[in-house]
Amino acid sequence: MAQTNYTPISLYYSTTAAAAPTAGNLVNGELALNILDEKLYFKNNAGTVKLLASNAGSTATVSSASVVSANGFAGTVATATTTPAITLTTSITGVLKGNATAISAAVAGTDYVTPTGTETLTNKTLTSPILGTPSQGVLSSCTVDGTNSVGYLNIPQNSQSAAYTLVLADAGKHIFHPDTDANARTFTIPANGSVAYPIGTAITFINMTAAVVTIAINTDTMYLSSAGTTGPRSLARYGSATAVKITATNWLISGSGLT
Repeated sequence: MAQTNYTPISLYYSTTAAAAPTAGNLVNGELALNILDEKLYFKNNAGTVKLLASNAGSTATVSSASVVSANGFAGTVATATTTPAITLTTSITGVLKGNATAISAAVAGTDYVTPTGTETLTNKTLTSPILGTPSQGVLSSCTVDGTNSVGYLNIPQNSQSAAYTLVLADAGKHIFHPDTDANARTFTIPANGSVAYPIGTAITFINMTAAVVTIAINTDTMYLSSAGTTGPRSLARYGSATAVKITATNWLISGSGLT
């Protein structure tokens, strides 16, 4: 069967660089071989295209969206799109636990960092924390059993050599009248409306002088243990008495040398 719809290709060649095929000396469909530069040219509607000749195997260099080849091919390609690897570096500056050396690094979950400023623990669980033996510190609102506040392991002393009205910080202490003050003194428990001691508060009074110490109370009621009588009480020399708050406005006092 005869071939149809084809165009014969004419071959043109030159041995001089000056005669290199151009759009002006080739017609569409013609091939031209330039002996001098050993390149093969082809003419089409877009112009004269330089084709592969003797430099087979050369590698092309991609620059932007164009291709410039050492082997004589020139053309364009779609711009290549790449996804570069991204490295994220987190820098945390702090002090390693037990080490005063500053660090600046990504810190693993098992490392310890001491931040600056005031931090708040929210929804955190301390697992077997080791508090050690701190030289000082104040624990507020701590309880022994979830209800009763932590008390003293001893009975701290508040020495007074003058008339004295107790304060909230005297809860759990003993008010001491030393033998160096040979004067009668009055120690007063304030009313609940002035100082609201928690129910169960215990306060002890000790008198070491021959001068009587009077234990009084403002507005509220103080009962003498066993007798049930009320009013101020007298504490003789070497006497010791403890008053316990039993209701919001009532105290019970008992002891030796107490009348």
